[in-house]
Amino acid sequence: MSCTIKGFLSMAVIVAAGVVAGPANAASMADHFKNKTLVILIPYGPGGTYDKYGHTFSRHLGKHIPGKPTVILQHMPGAGGSKAMNYAYNVMQKRGYNMIVPLDNTVINQLLRPKKMRYKADKFTWLGSSNQTNVVMCVRTDTGVKTIWDMKNIEVLGAASGKSSSAYINPKLIFGLLGLKGRMVTGYKGSSRGNLAIEQGEVHMAAVNWLAWSAKVPHWFTGDKPFAKAIIQVGAFKDPDLPDVPMLSDLVKPEDRPVAAFTSSAGALGRGLALPPGVNKQVITTLRKSYDGMNADPAFAAHLKKRMLRLIPSSGEKIQKLVAKALKSSTPEVIARARKIIFGSS
Repeated sequence: MSCTIKGFLSMAVIVAAGVVAGPANAASMADHFKNKTLVILIPYGPGGTYDKYGHTFSRHLGKHIPGKPTVILQHMPGAGGSKAMNYAYNVMQKRGYNMIVPLDNTVINQLLRPKKMRYKADKFTWLGSSNQTNVVMCVRTDTGVKTIWDMKNIEVLGAASGKSSSAYINPKLIFGLLGLKGRMVTGYKGSSRGNLAIEQGEVHMAAVNWLAWSAKVPHWFTGDKPFAKAIIQVGAFKDPDLPDVPMLSDLVKPEDRPVAAFTSSAGALGRGLALPPGVNKQVITTLRKSYDGMNADPAFAAHLKKRMLRLIPSSGEKIQKLVAKALKSSTPEVIARARKIIFGSS
């Protein structure tokens, strides 16, 4: 037999193997997920945007995964969301049946509080995100606060779940960088509890992702005498819904802009899903493809719209690179300065 014929036959075997391998892999993934129950871990209590997105994921993701598994939610509030993040990294099973809606300030927490954050943000496997949004500080109008600068003379109380939450980190950074009067009260289990505290007068303000305001209490911001007002936002770009609300990065001194930019990664992480480290690569590939399929599904988009939630999709690969870049670009000097402003120690 000539070398040419041998080569042709060898190539034919390889091609045939490839043809068989594709469906076999798909079939193995269908077997892997068939009749299984996948659990999405929510790092806060029910009612907030983490829960709302997680619930919508649970309704649609399973349809795009081979084997069409059932998807349910599990809530694990505590320590500003870091309890669930630490659990997901260190305890969560690694077969692809368990995942988390990760904190948008996952990177920031790791850098600011490395002893309390028992995880490495870049070691999570990010499946993708379905939203990007800024943190927006909103204040009751009966406090007399009309602009952010009024808080130089008017002290306000703010609501947060814990010191690891963006609802605590961002206001403390804003107070410190702009020289404002404000104090934070922790212990509220998510943005819904914080909103109730604002309505009842326990506190005056909160700084959470804009959808926590626009999706749950849009009536606060309407009419000639609105109940509350958005006064500042933190992120990499202005939220399209808030073109007239100033960005923190535009108000700080030039030397403090790197510190203000330190928190900008949070908005880009948005609301999505992540797996713990150690999950099989084929499972990761399958779940990332399934997540992308969900983001592209008109039924998913319609469900989000019905719940007044936005769809701004991003792939897992893009989020993975963003997390790695954010970790590498944050200098020790910037981290130390931010830590001192937020927590009072270097």
